[in-house]
Amino acid sequence: MKMATFHLLNFGCRASQADGAALKAQLLQAGLEEAPGAESSDLAVLNTCTVTAVADAEVRRVIRRLHRSNPRCRVLVTGCYAQRAPQEIARLEGVAWVVGNSHKHTVAELVKAEFAPGELLTRGDAGLVQIAPRSASTEVSGVAAKTAEAPGRPDISWLGSPAVGSEARVLVGAVSDEFHFVPVSAPPAADDRTRPTLKVQDGCNARCSFCVIPYVRGASRSLALDCVIGQVRDLERQGYKEIVLSGINLGSYGRDLDSKMTFLGLLEKLLAETSIARLRISSIEPMDITPELIRLAAREPRLARHFHVPLQSGCDRILRLMNRRYWTSQYAERILAIHERVPNCGIGADVMVGFPGETDEDHRRSLRFIESLPFTYLHIFPYSARPNTPAAASCGQVEGRVSHERSREIRSVIEEKRRSFLAAQVSRTLSVLTLEEARPGEKLERQGPEDEFPVALSSNYVRVALPGVVLPRNTLLDVRVGRAARGLLYGYPEARLV
Repeated sequence: MKMATFHLLNFGCRASQADGAALKAQLLQAGLEEAPGAESSDLAVLNTCTVTAVADAEVRRVIRRLHRSNPRCRVLVTGCYAQRAPQEIARLEGVAWVVGNSHKHTVAELVKAEFAPGELLTRGDAGLVQIAPRSASTEVSGVAAKTAEAPGRPDISWLGSPAVGSEARVLVGAVSDEFHFVPVSAPPAADDRTRPTLKVQDGCNARCSFCVIPYVRGASRSLALDCVIGQVRDLERQGYKEIVLSGINLGSYGRDLDSKMTFLGLLEKLLAETSIARLRISSIEPMDITPELIRLAAREPRLARHFHVPLQSGCDRILRLMNRRYWTSQYAERILAIHERVPNCGIGADVMVGFPGETDEDHRRSLRFIESLPFTYLHIFPYSARPNTPAAASCGQVEGRVSHERSREIRSVIEEKRRSFLAAQVSRTLSVLTLEEARPGEKLERQGPEDEFPVALSSNYVRVALPGVVLPRNTLLDVRVGRAARGLLYGYPEARLV
């Protein structure tokens, strides 16, 4: 009997990528077989993002393309966009299921029941598939996924049937306070990355005026410490050298746990109780960066020399309108402390342009602030109105052409900073990890199509090409940087220089 096939498409942040790896593991464990592409699969699973209107539009475009190329393929849409606007997605031709974050952990059961009827589910009225929510402590592949007790957990609320004329079934409810967790290390291995992402925190209690994520991810909640330690040990036993710790608001880790654990405490425990070669912090809010965390990063070689600290704006007036919880002076203090105490550290940030009410003077203040700090890269993006957020109803919406010009000005600043940072790496020795392979569009200086060589990622978050070297992916080594060109470093294994 031919096994049903699936193809998984991930959109969005590192935490979403971790969810995708968990989904893939569940589907494989449920007996489905992975197809190389959606064009040849029975099922396409889209794990979505909804942080911007562009992200939403990309998902809709992919759904339409999939349906055109493979009309028999059933499309299941899950993730943040599915949680926010399920009926909007259900109206799209080709969509069979819409499953919100509230029930993302049940996707494999839903699909397995569809391809092997009568095993796990009971069908309710109006085409709604109802699955009883899991308890706060669930055995998944032999690993207990425990969370703190969640007082006052809201009951699941079910949506009615999809829009008229749609056959899609909708499964969306209130996001619970449980940490639904599937081990990334559970066999069969489902994370294709050289550097697996371990999501240790989900949800957010902040209420930035532009952000819809707290509404689609729920309250902040943490994975129990023993589960985190167990996962890191399992991944290390599988041979991984670097693990990326991720979350929606990573620095809030532990605040919901009875043990009063903190994110700093989590790092210290992982360094003390595992021997993983490298831990990387995906992103952390400025007010969660403490002197103790900086000191730990400065003295501990197993922590990547890399901080990504969201800024959003370098203007205090705009930060207040955004409901961000810091002043520019507090942000600068932390960035400068990292730069001083963690030598040669990669420092990045997110910057938003065109927030409602942002004037030319506000933008100039933000630009000057960015110029004053030792950033090595930035993620720059225009403000995108998200439904039902305070900022979306604000006066003073900024025209797209103005946002585009402001982005260009900031990009010009960071490109010069980036060039200087790369030039400063020449003749240095960097610890790097070889990746899967070069990206297809990467401008590597090859002599010909057959001239292949590995690309690695340094501890301080720079890609390093290694010409003339044959190394498998996931190799950790020291390299001497010979030159910088086209936004990349070119280096050679240190052992060859001895």
